[in-house]
Amino acid sequence: MNNSFFPEGNLLDTLHNKKATSSLSNLEEAAANGDILEGYATSCDVAHNITVNLGGIRGIIPRDEGAIGIKEGVVRDIALISRVGKPVSFICDGFAKDKEGNRIAILSRRKAQERCQAQYISSLLPGDIISAKVTHLESFGAFCDIGCGIIALLPIDTISVSRISHPSDRFRPGDSIKAVVKSIIDGKITLSMKELLGTWEQNAEKFSQGETVSGVVRSVEDYGIFVELSPNLAGLAESKKGINVGEMTSVYIKSILPEKMKVKLIIIDSFAAPIKPSQPQYFIRGNHIDYWKYSPDCATKEVFSEF
Repeated sequence: MNNSFFPEGNLLDTLHNKKATSSLSNLEEAAANGDILEGYATSCDVAHNITVNLGGIRGIIPRDEGAIGIKEGVVRDIALISRVGKPVSFICDGFAKDKEGNRIAILSRRKAQERCQAQYISSLLPGDIISAKVTHLESFGAFCDIGCGIIALLPIDTISVSRISHPSDRFRPGDSIKAVVKSIIDGKITLSMKELLGTWEQNAEKFSQGETVSGVVRSVEDYGIFVELSPNLAGLAESKKGINVGEMTSVYIKSILPEKMKVKLIIIDSFAAPIKPSQPQYFIRGNHIDYWKYSPDCATKEVFSEF
């Protein structure tokens, strides 16, 4: 999909954005053209008007122009407060003078979002593969900016096939990712990521029976210990005392069974260590998928996603 709208922060260091915000005359030209620009939100006053650093001129986003839904009361003001110290998208609406007589730019983030909604997000379909930026994490999922600060949810159970205890196992706020549009209900978009991270076979072929590799303990059950070898592949190790969720571990690969989609492991050692989320490896390069099958053809159980 040809998309000219991006998560906030992606335009900030582009040549066009730097030039447009480098002088008053350039900003006036950008305002006349209706360009979407970006700057850092430096503060939010008691009335929740946002100040934006534009270099030589100060920009103000009035509260009601801070985001779609603020004026109507369907979006809380925390959506404005939380932007301080971060990039914001905007359209320059015009110019005015402050109390000291200095010229200021009047900006609208809402209008940038409305254009993004009308020209890009409204055309999205389930199965579309899009760019997103993680904004914040909750126990139930990751909230992602999919364009001009418009947010979609990536639920925890769609992040990977391997189960995780919290989205922070995979992401940090500010991470740029790819995701699939899972559903669109009443204008709210839900995302998925696991379909982009490879099938069982694509992940399993990175490992061989008889080798010892590293992994992360994701679950400790009475019948065994699940160890994640890659985001879309976990193996089951025999029970062993003293093993805790979140620990790094070295495991011996006892067997790889495609028909059962199982990797049998033996834990050699485990140890506590800081685990920094790694950059996702994407196996699908296109812009859209209608169907994705995780399970091998020989497997007795079929696991798939349909859009």
